[in-house]
Parts: sequence; C-alpha cells; structure tokens
Amino acid sequence: MTDKTDNGPTNRVVRAGHGVLVRARNGDVIGYDPTGLVLRLSDKVIDDIALRLGGRLGGRLQAEGSAPAAGSDPRDVADLEAMLEGRDVWNIRAEGDWLRFSGRLPGRQGPRDFRLSRAGGDVVADAPGAVVGILGIGGPRAALANPEGAAYPFHILAPADDIGAVGHAGVERAAVTDLLAQLREMTHEALMAEVCLDWQLDKHAGLPLFVTRVETDSSASAAALAEGVAVDNLLRAAANLKLAAARLGKPARIFAVTLDFALEAVEGSATDYRDGMLALMDRIEAGLAKLGFDRPVFLARFEAGRPGLTPDRVIEAQWELAWNCGAHRLVISAPSTMFAHDDYDRPTPEARRQMAAMSAAAASAAGAQSLKPEPLMDGWRCPVIHLAELEAGPKGSVVLRLILRALGDLVLAPGDSVGGDRPVGFALDGDRAGAKILSVAVDPGDAQAVLITLDKRPDGDAFLRYGYGVAPDGPGQVAIRDGWELTAADGRVLHRWALPCRLAIREGGAA
Repeated sequence: MTDKTDNGPTNRVVRAGHGVLVRARNGDVIGYDPTGLVLRLSDKVIDDIALRLGGRLGGRLQAEGSAPAAGSDPRDVADLEAMLEGRDVWNIRAEGDWLRFSGRLPGRQGPRDFRLSRAGGDVVADAPGAVVGILGIGGPRAALANPEGAAYPFHILAPADDIGAVGHAGVERAAVTDLLAQLREMTHEALMAEVCLDWQLDKHAGLPLFVTRVETDSSASAAALAEGVAVDNLLRAAANLKLAAARLGKPARIFAVTLDFALEAVEGSATDYRDGMLALMDRIEAGLAKLGFDRPVFLARFEAGRPGLTPDRVIEAQWELAWNCGAHRLVISAPSTMFAHDDYDRPTPEARRQMAAMSAAAASAAGAQSLKPEPLMDGWRCPVIHLAELEAGPKGSVVLRLILRALGDLVLAPGDSVGGDRPVGFALDGDRAGAKILSVAVDPGDAQAVLITLDKRPDGDAFLRYGYGVAPDGPGQVAIRDGWELTAADGRVLHRWALPCRLAIREGGAA
C-alpha cells in the first residue's frame, strides 16, 4: 500500500455504526459495522479460499442468499437447439450447463458468439470481460422507460425474475436469481448501456455484457427512501448480478448507480434532503461493499422542474448536495433544463437518449479517476455557482461577482441555446430596489468567475436565481457552460451547462 499512514493517537474508540479504518487507493481495506470488522480481500485471495474450501467440503458449500440450484429437470440440449430453429446460427455445441453457438441475430452487435443456459433465461452474448451492472434508485419518475427493446438485445439484460429493467416499485421483495432476461423497455440505465455499446462498436472495441435494474418506491422524503425496501431490492439486484456473472464464469463490476429523486422530495428542508441522500448513499455503499464491490460512482441529474411549479427548496437542496456530498463519488451529469419535456413534464424519448449520453459520459469520466478524488480534479463536473458577492465596478457601477468551479474556462451562450423547452438566465428575487441586469460577462482576469453589472444596488433580502423558473428577457437571459462537448447519436451537440441555483446576494468589496 502506498497511502500515507495516520500518525494520530492509537487509543481510538470504534463506535457503533459503519466506518472505515484503512483505505487504499483502490477502495476500503478494513472497515467496521455493528457486528465487527469488515475485511476486503483481493480477488486472488478469495479465489484461493474458495479453492481450499471447495476441496475440503467437496464443493457442497452454498452461500447464504445464493441462487437456488437448477431444477431436477433442466432444459434438454435438444430443446435448446429447437429454440434456435430458423435462426442464422452455426457451430452449435453443448458445454456443461451451456449451449454455445455462433450466430447472426437481431441487433447492432453483428455476428458473434452467444450462449443459452439449460437452467433457463434468455440467449445472452458471449461477451468479453466482466459483467457490468448499471443500477438505479429513485421515485416514480425513475421508472419511466422508452417502450422498446434494446438495440443490443443480447448485451443489455436484466435479472430473469419477470420484472424487467423496471423494478418492484417498493411493493414486494426482489427474488434471488442467477439467470438473465432480455428487456421489454429501455430505462435510463438501459439507455446508458446502449450508449456505451455504441461507443465501443464505433471504435471496434469489445462489447461487454450489461445488467440493468432500477428500483423505486413512493417515498416523500430522501430519508424515507434511504430506509425503504427499494434499497434492499437494489442490493438484491447487485447480488443477482454477481450470481449471474458467476454462472457465466466471469467477475462482476458496477459501472454506476443512478439517483433519481428530487422533485418527489416534498417533505423536509434542503438540509434534510441532503442528509437523506447522504444516508441513502451510505447504505448502498455499505451493502455493495459486503458483496465485494468497489465504492460506486453515483449519478444524479439536477431537476429544475416546470417554471413556477418547483419550490425554491428543491433547487437549494440539489445545489447543496451537488457540492457537499461527503466522501461519496457523486457526480451530477446534467441539468434537466437542457432536455425537452412533454406537457406532463416527462422527458421525450429523444431527450431520454440524450440524458443517457450525458450520464454515460459522466460515469465514464468519473470512473476513470482514482477512488479517492481530489478537489477540482474529478473527471466530471458541471459548472457550479458557489457565491454571489457585490463589489464596486468601474466608474461607480455596481457589479455582482459570481464565483464558480468548473473543469475548464467558462463560456457564455444565449439562454435559449441550452436545448430544452425554455430559455434560462439570471433574475433577482426579493430585491426591493428594483435593480436591473445591464450585462453579463466572464471576468477577463478569472476564467471561472462571471461579472453581472447592475443599474443599482439591490436592497433587502435579495437572491440571485439562475437556471430555473421563468427566465427574464433582456441581458440576463444568458447560460453558462464549459468547453466540453459531445455529439449525441441524433447529431445534437451536448454541453456541460452550469447547474441551477438560488444564492443569497452578499457583500463583497464596497458597492
């Protein structure tokens, strides 16, 4: 291990709860929970232990919660071959529990090898590398899906429990299974997998096998979501991912865990929301660690909602979490204002694919970094406005200085260029003086600061609002982004736009 050791006092008291005692660059090594110490061993050590135990006990061990053994009457090889009748397949051979074959089956993947289990489940691609999981949790909006199958139907799958990519809605417990099934609908997580496979196909790289599942419930607060059955079902999905990978003879890893819970949080304050989401991530991380997974990348989208209908509290809560997420690997993929929505405030099918592209890019960038990210050096960051301070401008003018953090120089663009249904921009709330915005510009001396020139000094408990609500006409209708861009599958160029916020205007320099 290369991490620095802690030279602090040695008489520490380990308190009840969950925590970490030793952490290396590739994750937690020694932790603790109410039952005692939790030791994370390498794959090599685990394989050696399994080999020794299997030899001593005749391979009769079955882990708690593991998938039940295949039925006494598994599918006959002849029956499996009959299922392939009429398909363009060849090189059919039986290998243990599997019927393996080459074929040209529907989908973008082209001719390649596939396999079908005698125990059940659907045809799956014989893909290279680990089985990759994309899991999600949230409120009812997280269950929205495009009513279509996958473009890679044998590479994007779900646990074979007759539920599909959309989970149990918090009304029942997920079943144990080590089999996989094809998708009937495309959730955000499934669309992310499709984007990743498109990228792999374009560069002639290997096409991995993805397993997706999103679990939801009807919680009215983040704290309730953190304590609900949806978390149990998500962890069951992670365990099923590992079981399915073991049946395939492969390791399992988690690409990302999506968090889609903001507009549903109708109870509690902004701080309550942040604390509840931190508790949610704590519980998920602890559960995944017990299953042997690394600390996951958490993905969230900043939901601005419809103008005039979204309480300021919802914006303040998400803004608070965006920059104050503790030690979790949380990244905000994009603000919702850059996507088109229908009359019911649901993203259109095209927008859902664009959202997936942003999420896939964010998870790829964040996952490429160390498990111990350094401030301002993360692989993904939408620009965040942290402070709004008044200062004296040239020739007696009043300037509102915005302090941002981004991964590159800031770029200003027209407020109607973000790509959503409505323009965005700046507005002053609670100002009794009636100050107006005269101009908005990037500070020539600081590429991560924005200067807003006002015609007079605001008075009262004034707030600066950006990126949500009704955008004003005039000079304030401006959007902020950095220089990153991505061309989506539909040809649209996507950018990292600044996150919405509502900040108290404070005194900086004399104004």
